[in-house]
Amino acid sequence: METRALVVRSVAYGESDVIATLLTEQEGKIAAIVRGARKGSRRVAGALEPLHTIAATYEDKGSELVTMKEARVIKPRTNLLRHLESMEAAGTMLRWARHVFPPRTPEPAAFATLIETLDALDGSAAGGTSRTPDDGSAAGGTSRTPDDGSAAGGTPAPITPMVELARAGLRLLADIGWGIELERCVQCGARCPEDASAQIDAQKGGIVCRKCGGARVLLRAPARRAAIVALSKPSDATIEPHARALIELVESVMAAHTGYT
Repeated sequence: METRALVVRSVAYGESDVIATLLTEQEGKIAAIVRGARKGSRRVAGALEPLHTIAATYEDKGSELVTMKEARVIKPRTNLLRHLESMEAAGTMLRWARHVFPPRTPEPAAFATLIETLDALDGSAAGGTSRTPDDGSAAGGTSRTPDDGSAAGGTPAPITPMVELARAGLRLLADIGWGIELERCVQCGARCPEDASAQIDAQKGGIVCRKCGGARVLLRAPARRAAIVALSKPSDATIEPHARALIELVESVMAAHTGYT
């Protein structure tokens, strides 16, 4: 099996091996034993570092661990390694993904979100605003290219790591099936006024109005509008002041579903 993948965790095993957790395009989250990785195996040279897209070839005999046969970097993101804020945002996103991806279940939309966000963070770390994701041609993958307005002659808004992280978190939740309803009560369907704050029940998946008992998490009206914008536009300056609140919202939903802390 060969697939595009992202390495989200590596743990030493025995004297020379490594067990790597991969998020793959074809099979979702898998654990792979990499023989000889700690002794500098040429078969995986440099390919177990996080942040880069790799082409991984492995053998699956039906056990808990697959066996990595070969891995090579097909999309390096070296700019991230030189920009602390971007690198931290990328690391947080991959940590989220390790918790929300179910084992051995393909999540193509979520995988595409990861790839696009890593590319955007790499571009912003280099001083650019490009949002063109890697096209996966080395391993036959597909991707989504958001419309940022540049095709019509516009100039994309500056991308900041916090905004990218907030957007990625909200999209990952939607991709996995834990999207947050931000406009209507999830119990009675009543629409929340645009200028109103809302009480969010992370377990139930969105707003619970006061008539239905409310919820513990309060999302202020400006942050709620920013979340709606974040899910519909590639980049928007109005998101920036609320990025941290949106990240906290994402993590509260993850905690409700997975125990993420």
